[in-house]
Amino acid sequence: MNDDGTALLTIGDLARATGLTVRTIRYWSDEGALPPVARSPGGYRLYDAACVARLELIRTLRELGLGLDDVRTVLSGERTVAQVAATHVAALDARIRSLRVTRAVLSSVARRGAGTEETTLMNRLARLSAAERERIIDDFMTEVFEGLDTAGPDIRTRLRFATADLPDDPTPEQVDAWVELAELIQDPEFRALMRRMIVFNAADRGPDVPAGTSLWFMSRLVQLAGEALRRGVVPEAPEAGEILRGLIGDADPAAVLERLTAASDERVARYRRLSAELKGLEPLPSYEEEFSWVVAALRCRAGR
Repeated sequence: MNDDGTALLTIGDLARATGLTVRTIRYWSDEGALPPVARSPGGYRLYDAACVARLELIRTLRELGLGLDDVRTVLSGERTVAQVAATHVAALDARIRSLRVTRAVLSSVARRGAGTEETTLMNRLARLSAAERERIIDDFMTEVFEGLDTAGPDIRTRLRFATADLPDDPTPEQVDAWVELAELIQDPEFRALMRRMIVFNAADRGPDVPAGTSLWFMSRLVQLAGEALRRGVVPEAPEAGEILRGLIGDADPAAVLERLTAASDERVARYRRLSAELKGLEPLPSYEEEFSWVVAALRCRAGR
């Protein structure tokens, strides 16, 4: 009996009052979350009415996923429920992201019929932390642009935007795309190819060259080559030479050919498609026919 005349409760009484098992209550008591207020002459733990309320709070916090260490900090007043909840929200968010990646990887493995080595690689790349994925992208950008201060800022911005990261809630297709993109941008040959493209861009830029010049050139290429294709002008025709002059002016056809060969490489096109998949966007038109027409017309004249 308490000093105020209220009856003390045994663990069995608490179990009947709360619906919890005696074993669970005894364990929480042993762990210090629910200390008894007294002991019976026979050494049994006794609890008061306040312990019932405390026990209900412990159960609520445990059902929300809090460990006993966190429960004890709340009960002791070291931290508020809100503070502990915020910590657990962040942890749950991380766990949910991890589960989403796991689901996407498994879905992709099942769809592709992947073997053990491919599955291991996919899981390893997909589970890289955000910081690790960012490091891969930063390494790629650094190697491609190192020492090329005159490269157009629009090129740098677009390339960074294109080097997409894995979304927090990826689809199996996005996991596939990220794994392939991560392998691609770590490939020394692909990095060298992208660097050649940036070198060409940097060489074109002088102090008086406005930003967006490279975009203008590509737009003009698509326009002129598209018109030539619609009119049935073959790359070998004399008229094709006039169209080229409208595009490149007095520039050396061999130099322009080298530049466009790099820009129209299938790996670059694949890079763009993977980036679009990761962003959940429709891939931009590749204008393969227009590029092929200009490349063929340049080849006809590069050795002249």
